[in-house]
Amino acid sequence: MTTATEESERHTTVALLPVGSHEQHGPYLPLATDTVVACTVAREVAAAHPVRLLPPVTISCSHEHAAWPGTVSISARTLYAVVHDIAESLRRSGVPKLVLVNGHGGNYVLGNVVQEAGGDMALFPTLEDWEAARIAAGIRNDGNTDMHAGELETSLLLHAHPELVKPGYEAGDHVSGDRRHMLTRGLEGYTESGIVGRPSLASSRKGRDLLAALVESFGDHLRALRG
Repeated sequence: MTTATEESERHTTVALLPVGSHEQHGPYLPLATDTVVACTVAREVAAAHPVRLLPPVTISCSHEHAAWPGTVSISARTLYAVVHDIAESLRRSGVPKLVLVNGHGGNYVLGNVVQEAGGDMALFPTLEDWEAARIAAGIRNDGNTDMHAGELETSLLLHAHPELVKPGYEAGDHVSGDRRHMLTRGLEGYTESGIVGRPSLASSRKGRDLLAALVESFGDHLRALRG
């Protein structure tokens, strides 16, 4: 945590806003997994780049997970308004650029917020960033196969917060295939456990390498923001 004095001495024009969620992640990962992922990525990026790290948005658009106990959502319009208001507040305090570090794939509206910002916002990691990080870390499955509470998310937590991973993930694999109607039916139409992916393949080493690859790729986003 920093003080107002420390922030004034930083002289940065770019802030990072982690955006997570509060939704089911199967029997082995916590409801706050996406928030933990977003905060972990943002923390590592902030340690390597000259940016201001903000506290996270912890509840977002998780309606496709509503069938499982514990999931809490807000509407896309509410998330849009929250992010917009944060960006306006930052601009008034002299920080005109904002990067949304998104940990939840269902936050589609964040792309629209960035589109409308006229070059003053970025969304990170993009699908391309995640895919490059998967390759760098030796993740075996792509983002479609390993979509939720699988190899990638479990690896990140095993590396950064192993105490949050409950025993049994090694036998939790479930691959659902075609999910084209997920937004209509919800994820429960494709998995009983809430898992879509192969957590059995996860490792702390993969989580470490994922983070390192993401920190490196963030530099391109920072250069794009600065024009």
